[in-house]
Amino acid sequence: MDLDWLKDVVALAEHRSFSRAAEARHVSQPAFSRRIRACEDWVGTPLFARETGGVTLTAAGRLLAPRIESLLRDLDTARRDARNLGARELATVSIAATHALSFTFFPAWIRRHVEFEAMGTLNLLSDSMAACEQMMLAGEVHFLLCHCRPEAPGRFAPDRFESIRVGDDVLVPLCAPGSDGRPAWPLPGVSGPPARRARLLAYSRASGLGRIVSGHPATREAAAQLETGFTSHLAATLLTMAREGHGVAWLPRTLAADDIAQGRLVRAGAEPFDIPIEIRLFRAPTCRNSAADALWSGLTAA
Repeated sequence: MDLDWLKDVVALAEHRSFSRAAEARHVSQPAFSRRIRACEDWVGTPLFARETGGVTLTAAGRLLAPRIESLLRDLDTARRDARNLGARELATVSIAATHALSFTFFPAWIRRHVEFEAMGTLNLLSDSMAACEQMMLAGEVHFLLCHCRPEAPGRFAPDRFESIRVGDDVLVPLCAPGSDGRPAWPLPGVSGPPARRARLLAYSRASGLGRIVSGHPATREAAAQLETGFTSHLAATLLTMAREGHGVAWLPRTLAADDIAQGRLVRAGAEPFDIPIEIRLFRAPTCRNSAADALWSGLTAA
């Protein structure tokens, strides 16, 4: 028995024509006919009736064809599951991380917790929070690294997704300085250039930081008095826009630290406008392997 014979039977049952079925199977018609005959010899009875108007299934063919089709599906599923299981057993860890943390926090953090020589491949997928959440929910990654604040809405139910706090950060309202060193785009209540309404550089809906900023009472009240001049899901893009003097943005301190230290960015508002946030690592409930389990055990023990 050749697996191709079974696929030929399914093709002929579907097309009811030797020429069309042979074309679909990418073989010549004589070769296709020989394989169908060989399958019938193996079964021990004809499966198809050759008639002038085409090909029809015999009673045996009507019984066997759907079972063969089901068997082929099961074999394909079993092969795919076995391949996926083998891949999961390899020492590969996939981590989805938001762009801001991929650039700043992740490199130093992962070096502290992973012995690269002892594991296989470390796969980092950097994207927006919405895209990272989708990867996590689809079981495509082992972990998700992101900024979090308990009051901000999330998609990971605590009873299903384990998480641990791996760091801290703070969102700070920042803008470029004016010629006098004061903020060029001060928030309401902060001294700055007169007669100019502050322009907000805002996060788009795909951004997890945007959810945090919009959900915080102090920033929500301040933002209502600002004119939104630009939106992006990338904190790095907002940082560049703020540095170039286009408005004020709430930026992670981990991302903006160098610009603050060099004086390229200054506070646009006092500390009550700051938003303390956590950096958390979420664990997928179904995507597991030995390497991911070992990393999680080390982090929870630490």
